[in-house]
Amino acid sequence: MRDYMNALKARGDLIEIDREVDPTHELAAVTKVIQDQLGKAILFKNVKGTKFPVLTNIYGTRERLAELIGIDPARFCKEWNNLSSLGAAESGHRPRPAEGDLPEYVECRLSDLPLITYSELDGGAYFTSAMFIAKDPDTGVGNLSFHRSMYISDQELRCRLAPKHHLTIYHEIAEKRGEPLEAAMLIGPPATLFLSAAAPLPYDVDELDVAARLANRDIPMRPCRHIDLEVPVETEIVIEGRFLPNVRRPEGPFGEFMGYYTPEGSNAVFEVLGVSVRKDAIFHSILCGSSEEVLALDLSISANIYQKLNASLPGIIDVACQPFVSHAIVKIDPRYEGHARQVMLAVIGAEPTWAKVITVVDKDVDIHDMNDVMWAILTRSRPDKDTLIIPDTPSFYRDEQKDHWGRLLIDATIPWGREKEFERKRLKGVENIRLADWIAPHAQR
Repeated sequence: MRDYMNALKARGDLIEIDREVDPTHELAAVTKVIQDQLGKAILFKNVKGTKFPVLTNIYGTRERLAELIGIDPARFCKEWNNLSSLGAAESGHRPRPAEGDLPEYVECRLSDLPLITYSELDGGAYFTSAMFIAKDPDTGVGNLSFHRSMYISDQELRCRLAPKHHLTIYHEIAEKRGEPLEAAMLIGPPATLFLSAAAPLPYDVDELDVAARLANRDIPMRPCRHIDLEVPVETEIVIEGRFLPNVRRPEGPFGEFMGYYTPEGSNAVFEVLGVSVRKDAIFHSILCGSSEEVLALDLSISANIYQKLNASLPGIIDVACQPFVSHAIVKIDPRYEGHARQVMLAVIGAEPTWAKVITVVDKDVDIHDMNDVMWAILTRSRPDKDTLIIPDTPSFYRDEQKDHWGRLLIDATIPWGREKEFERKRLKGVENIRLADWIAPHAQR
């Protein structure tokens, strides 16, 4: 992570802030304004109450996430699937025990870390960027996943383990035996772990293996000090502990990524056994609901839909989830009348959780530009003919009140057989125009 941070700094994409910032609300507020107006990564070097600098928005653009794994951002879905589906033998890269001297790690208390309170009504300070690493108690297959964690004391965190997540299943398996589940929280691990932890990979796939293949190198590992797990050597901060069996305590409220507060509820208890940090550790923070959080989920879900559609239907070009993860946009090359409708229905099977609204467009539409997508909807679809509402269909898995149930399907492709009428106008030579030839540099700012 710090290597990529330094690369961003070298090209002017990192803002360093020396002024003291309060981790209670102020840090989140400054982050929000800089993200919205400049889009750059931010390093807070003077955070009140801690010696650790805070890095945020490092993975906040589609281009950066593609750059991490060396692929074309315009071909993210196809190239991501090619990389992530490689077998370990094909790539030759995997997690492995570290060799030689390790970086120097020191022990500290949980309260020595930046304790950041984000939204106005949050129940306390939260760790938002920490990814949990744990193993299936039966098979030993490893898992990486993000779960919010509320700070209670140096010995206790309370964590939201959502239904269906692999870590939740591991915890339930251990609970049935009356055993705790050992886990470690990784803050600032190698950059490709960020992508693999967010991806909806199959249950029997180890995300660390995928992260190594995405990085195109081995990932050196070291043993934990308090639990029987290994963690990547390059991780800035490691919090070791265990989920207590059959114990639930109040956690929340918390301002979630969907823009609402999750109310206080009884959630899992994580007993902290130790915290180890690099001597010059950098703390990674994610502002919930920001592009840094939502974009990784958008991209991984888009790639998952793309892969499954391609396995069953022709003409699938690309998929995006814009402007939010619950809207799936599919770009196709229509092959026959009704093709778009088949694609819309197939998306529900491919992504039963997130695709609440599904829009299908032609190959001349930029699915990463919502203005272009809306143009296609407004000029190529008839609301009375080209939209389909599927009622009473479950969607978001945490929606106990059924407020997110139902699906809206929109066919925004050119009416079949009328391609010439809907041929999109083009301005000749736009791609050859260089602003520097026409406008003075100061006027381009």
